[in-house]
Amino acid sequence: MKKLLLSLVTFATIGFVNAQTTNVYSYGFDTAFASDWVITNQSASANATSVWTKAAYTTASTTTNSIFGSGVGGVPVGQAGGTNSFALVNYTSTTGSGTISNWLITPVISVKDGDVVSFYSRKGTDGTMDYPDRLELRYSVAATTVVPSTGPTDVGSFTNVGVTINSALATGFVYPKTWTQYSFIITGVGATPIPVKFGFRYFVTNGGTTGANSDIIGIDTFSVDRSTLAVSEVTSKKSSLLLFPNPTTDFISLKTDSKINSVSVVDLTGRKLDVKLDGDKVNVKSLPAGTYLINVETKDGISTEKFIKK
Repeated sequence: MKKLLLSLVTFATIGFVNAQTTNVYSYGFDTAFASDWVITNQSASANATSVWTKAAYTTASTTTNSIFGSGVGGVPVGQAGGTNSFALVNYTSTTGSGTISNWLITPVISVKDGDVVSFYSRKGTDGTMDYPDRLELRYSVAATTVVPSTGPTDVGSFTNVGVTINSALATGFVYPKTWTQYSFIITGVGATPIPVKFGFRYFVTNGGTTGANSDIIGIDTFSVDRSTLAVSEVTSKKSSLLLFPNPTTDFISLKTDSKINSVSVVDLTGRKLDVKLDGDKVNVKSLPAGTYLINVETKDGISTEKFIKK
């Protein structure tokens, strides 16, 4: 049997150690999707009954290839919230083999530049054979949301991509087998919150029951959080961080009350990039134009800020 399905996703975590945040929206998948969520399977030869659903396992796994970390004799749990407190989708989205494009779309959420969008995801299998999975988190800023409706290539008004897990459909469990957090920062919508919708898109080419790719994935703990501090300055009782110029073309100068122990830079997909710290300056000449996060570690903790490379 090619695949086993029992019956019924840096970006690494962004640490805002010194930042104060307010939760704008959160959803833990502890109960069935509310009516303002939209579910649509736009896969090739779509299986109408195979869509995103809240986990609802009622019997424990009795095999060595358990589901979602349940272990033999256990019922799977989510990243938070207990048994079956997560959403899932799988390779039966399309019959035979073809392109899977299976959508789970949130209700309207008001966001602005600087908001941090995060969620957890993992593959469902604990087996050793990897049938690659891919997940996109897209979002629509259109005044009227257009839900994909014409097949696997249609993204409707969800033209913005925030996160892609395993974009190349690589094997070797690039899509992790443990709950892992993915995050990105909203940019380009302005300083005043606007209504948007987010779309989780299970998007796998050559997937399906006889395809070479696609298995089963879950998501949990979807959250949108807003920093209450200014974009270009992080402060705390113990320390402060100022970076300039921002935007920059070559160097970023760092000003802080404490000695800088280390810095790291990641792009908005979570990929760590090589940069050199020279005193209080960071050389970013080699980075392509775009938006990045810089993590600055001192004795007081880690401060994270956004900067733009022109």
